[in-house]
Amino acid sequence: MAANGLMTASNVFLHRPVHPQFSFSSRTSQMAPLGVKGRVNFIGNVNRCFPVVLSMAKSETFEEAGKSVAPGNGISIMVNGCSGKMGKAVIKAADSAGVKIVPTSFGSAEEAGQRVEVCGKEILVHGPTEREKVLSSVFEKYPELIVVDYTIPSAVNDNAELYGKVGVPFVMGTTGGDRTRLYKTVEESKIYAVISPQMGKQVVAFLAAMEIMSEQFPGAFAGYSLEVMESHQASKLDASGTAKAVISCFQKLGVSYDMDQIQLIRDPKQQIEVVGVPEEHVLGHAFHLYHLTSPDKTVSFEFQHNVCGRSIYAEGTVDAVLFLAKKIRSKAEKRIYNMIDVLREGNMR
Repeated sequence: MAANGLMTASNVFLHRPVHPQFSFSSRTSQMAPLGVKGRVNFIGNVNRCFPVVLSMAKSETFEEAGKSVAPGNGISIMVNGCSGKMGKAVIKAADSAGVKIVPTSFGSAEEAGQRVEVCGKEILVHGPTEREKVLSSVFEKYPELIVVDYTIPSAVNDNAELYGKVGVPFVMGTTGGDRTRLYKTVEESKIYAVISPQMGKQVVAFLAAMEIMSEQFPGAFAGYSLEVMESHQASKLDASGTAKAVISCFQKLGVSYDMDQIQLIRDPKQQIEVVGVPEEHVLGHAFHLYHLTSPDKTVSFEFQHNVCGRSIYAEGTVDAVLFLAKKIRSKAEKRIYNMIDVLREGNMR
């Protein structure tokens, strides 16, 4: 049965690999509750498989998908927040895809005048006072410009209003800000944009599958208890938006859970010793574990997704840029998109 452009299809078996660097693991076979000292345990070390009957329904034929924008074919991107780790990762991914990098970026007043070198390219950072003049000049020079925004939450709305005023399409990867105001700004300015707080393609696909399950099987986990652990770099103070979205799905499935119960792991020592985060990725990772237990404690389910580094988000961002360029060139009626739209296109690298 189709639902929101997605439909059931033949069984696909998902296999959960045992990998010391990418799993919450244990050397014992006994189950320990989340939050206790020592490693978080799975029951044993056996491989488990379960059938999934979900697949993405493409919105166009294979031949049409083949007409997508070719990497580097006239597209230029301006990465705002280029001095940050995420901004640099996007520039590297875009450069590998053959997309032209504009040697201009916006940053804070303190960053104004700095030159950031990434992939052998020197990018000049401009402060807040000259943004409109600079952006208009860049857009005139690069008519197929798309701005990528990885700045800070407090800058989201002002930046979007600037992009709308100049008429530049953009991909917003920055989280936070007033999201209602953000969408209103884009609608009123009639520019094209991809807006998504989560740019990791595979994580978005997992979230979509969770949404479908919660819509089609409400109450399937009624009575089950839920424990959630998520680990991110110490600089991330709030709970993950992805974790909250997954929990929301479990709530629709009948699980009673309050968001303030999420166990946030931010201590580097605990992340390495308890969670199993590789030491080289302590400053940039996202490990999530969702553990469900039946009322009589005889059945348990575990959902897990672990990300090391930022490449998954950078690659997703570049796919969003190529997707948006295609929509602009085809003069698509719809102008505001998210990563689900990018996934449905089915033409990712």
